[in-house]
Amino acid sequence: MSNFEEHVKKALYKQTDDVVNELQEDIWSHLDEELFKGRKHKVKKRKGLISAVIVAAAAVIIAFTLQTDTGLALIKSVKDMFVPEKEIIQSLEGKDEATNVTLNEGANSEYVIYVDESRYKMINGEEADVITTIEPLPENYPEVSMEIKQVASKKPDLLVKEIEEALKKDFPELRPIETVTEPVEGFWLHGLTESTWDGKVIDVYVTSNGKDGSFVITQKYFLEAAEGHGARFTHMLESFEIVE
Repeated sequence: MSNFEEHVKKALYKQTDDVVNELQEDIWSHLDEELFKGRKHKVKKRKGLISAVIVAAAAVIIAFTLQTDTGLALIKSVKDMFVPEKEIIQSLEGKDEATNVTLNEGANSEYVIYVDESRYKMINGEEADVITTIEPLPENYPEVSMEIKQVASKKPDLLVKEIEEALKKDFPELRPIETVTEPVEGFWLHGLTESTWDGKVIDVYVTSNGKDGSFVITQKYFLEAAEGHGARFTHMLESFEIVE
């Protein structure tokens, strides 16, 4: 991520409620058409979340002003980060594939993630959200899912050690904890039950929630699906963003 994009994200998160209240009406009138031209009928259910994002973004945009090159670049950056739908190019089994993805929000609206809704659905739950296949897999296939759960009271470095100990029961050859920056920044655990086509694979990512807790992302699939479902989950997770 460029320094400019990082600056944009940090600036978006730091806007105050007073600024939001003063600018909300102006923001919608100036940015709603620019950001969602031709898409209004598709984004009604997400307008609450995206409205808040745009309200915060406007304070930054006005600060830079729309007449400057920086201001125009900022608009594009915000659009790329939060458009309701977009096309991405992902590498799957050695080939580039164009895929349409749709913005989804967590059950408590504390994060957003782009989901390939042609293959997967996101189910919001009280304790965790789950992304899984639209069509159920045959009964003899292992589970295929990506669970996103927030643990508000434990920081990543401590929580990942607890998860490691728990996973060793089912994954005796679990790899040691690794520190990663992709697809999220934090810690990664990887395990495999056996080297057969249906051997269960697990990837667990533990990342900070920006406060005193963590997000735990658990990907489950099977060995033969590593370059299919496994790769698709990773591409989706790259779009994971915490929103305040």
